[in-house]
Amino acid sequence: MRMTTRQSPLISAAELRERLDEVHVLDARWQLGRDDGYEQHLAGHIPGAVFIDVERELSRHGEPAEGRHPLPDDTALAASARRWGIRSGVPVVIYDDVRMLAASRAWWALRRAGLHDVRVLDGGWPAWLAVGGEAETGAVPTPEGDVALTSPGRAGTIDTDGVAGWPQTGVLLDARAAERYRGETEPIDPIAGHIPGARNLPIGRMLTDDGCFRPASDIAAAFDEVGVDGTIPVAAYCGSGITAAQLALAGAIVGRELTVYPGSWSAWSNTPGLPVAVGEA
Repeated sequence: MRMTTRQSPLISAAELRERLDEVHVLDARWQLGRDDGYEQHLAGHIPGAVFIDVERELSRHGEPAEGRHPLPDDTALAASARRWGIRSGVPVVIYDDVRMLAASRAWWALRRAGLHDVRVLDGGWPAWLAVGGEAETGAVPTPEGDVALTSPGRAGTIDTDGVAGWPQTGVLLDARAAERYRGETEPIDPIAGHIPGARNLPIGRMLTDDGCFRPASDIAAAFDEVGVDGTIPVAAYCGSGITAAQLALAGAIVGRELTVYPGSWSAWSNTPGLPVAVGEA
């Protein structure tokens, strides 16, 4: 799936304040192991922001071999987008409150479904508050939107069978922390380690301490260090496909196109018989 627009996939909090009346804002607050995102939304959100549920609307329940966060069906995502009030021709901005992780998943899902004018708030909710952005409380009335998403099917993704041969045809990136990649620890999935042939590019390399993306020059340098120069196919995975979408967003910032393995390590490690590597190799 080729990025066709030159617009940055990010928007600053300052720019959002200036353009708030021109855009449709989505609140994607979510953290693994917590289910109080909507309660946080009700307690305070960007004025007019509509809450979206990462667990129920940006993923679906599946078998263990599909991973923890399988993609929703195309028809289900299209229905969710209308329920979120997205209107044809109106730019969309997505934010969350934890290092833009969930917002990146929403950005990637909507982009691959044909919504081109969609951006992530750089730094999320903390950045909004830092520039003096107003906070609104309570539920947001949301008229049905009229956006018509495409049905991307498997576009921009790769499955477990495809990943097995990917390192021979391109670069496979593991976006998890280095200790999980090396197999020194595994707090969630049944097996520690990584997919053989994968190269480690932790998502933390892309972010500042305060949860914003680093300058484009730093992001490009990080990709270059692992052999991703924009001339060869690149796929990314993580624990369950959400951080991999954020790595795809980082790639879009610097013109690197990444395919995402939605099942990621949670699918690979739950599929019997697949090889596992540990250490740096």
